[in-house]
Amino acid sequence: MKSIVVLGAGLVGKAIAVDLSKSFEVTTVDINHTNLEKLEEFKKIKTVLTDLSEDGEVQRIVKDFDLVIGCLPGYMGYKTVRDTILAGKDIIDISFFREDPFELEELAQKNNVTAIIDAGVAPGMGNIILGYHNELMEVKSYKCYGGGLPFKREWPYEYKAVFSPMDVLEEYIRPARYILNGELVVREALSEAEIQHFEPIGSLQAWNTDGLRTLIKTMKIPNMIEKTLRYPGTVNYIKVLRETGFFSSDPLLVNGEQVRPIDLTAKLLFPVWELKKGEEDFTMLRVIIKGKEKGVEKKYTYDLFDKYDKVTNMTSMARTTGYTCTAIAHLFAEGKINHKGICPPEYIGVDKSNFEYILKYLIDRGVQYHVNEE
Repeated sequence: MKSIVVLGAGLVGKAIAVDLSKSFEVTTVDINHTNLEKLEEFKKIKTVLTDLSEDGEVQRIVKDFDLVIGCLPGYMGYKTVRDTILAGKDIIDISFFREDPFELEELAQKNNVTAIIDAGVAPGMGNIILGYHNELMEVKSYKCYGGGLPFKREWPYEYKAVFSPMDVLEEYIRPARYILNGELVVREALSEAEIQHFEPIGSLQAWNTDGLRTLIKTMKIPNMIEKTLRYPGTVNYIKVLRETGFFSSDPLLVNGEQVRPIDLTAKLLFPVWELKKGEEDFTMLRVIIKGKEKGVEKKYTYDLFDKYDKVTNMTSMARTTGYTCTAIAHLFAEGKINHKGICPPEYIGVDKSNFEYILKYLIDRGVQYHVNEE
């Protein structure tokens, strides 16, 4: 495999393209000329300016490449994966799309395609860790806490969007699913908030989001939950916005014009949430796995604390998400992932050598998970 096309040149897409360009021929595609300009210093990366939301454009773009990396906003993710499968091309995707990826299983099998989805940090790395341990023990409980935040807490939001801002809003409105005592539970997003302590930051607020995704179908574990992390107090103002209707997709008539509240909200919030030049972020992830291993009760806790890279000017969320994806891309290129059809990250973690490869790959790039065994 030689050529890779990266669809999307945002914060994470850029990190992925730069990392992969050290080993492969890389072309990056985006609708935003400014995003592509930021890649000009990386001479090995070719760029294409086009609108991938247009019918047929994804299939036209990907047809000449060996592998596709999807880094588009969630609302484009499912269609992008589907169109790539229709083109007969393998894809590794990081988008947070709402649809069930397994609806594409039959199509992927028919086209002899591997479609690796949710190949980021959360979802993504948490799935890989769980997949690994689920092969070695009887897992009874899985908890995943994850989030990306700015170091500088600035009123009123104390937040910056370190990935697709529209996907951030999705986290606040999409119903959260989790498994409790073997039963599927559905709660509203932002529910069951709790305070947890995370070194070296301190107290962070965690609440239910729909992050389990494929694990609900692929893992028969009695208790599984995923929560998003923000600074304490965030849930209160987000709930006010949501309950007032600012996140609604139902059009309202305003001065004779049909306006979707969520579009107005996005227009107002996204500039405020933009991580400005010189502002630094961090990523926090904690995975807690409990169960019985060789007849003994065990608890494994994985902790990640990663910071903005001042040398490469790469955000932490771009690094932790992007390098998980590029590690998987290297495994795929080396023939270490042979699953055909929809391939969630937990399938990859099942193989010990793949699991260890990904951890080492991340360590080599300064992203390190610390594990505690009890």
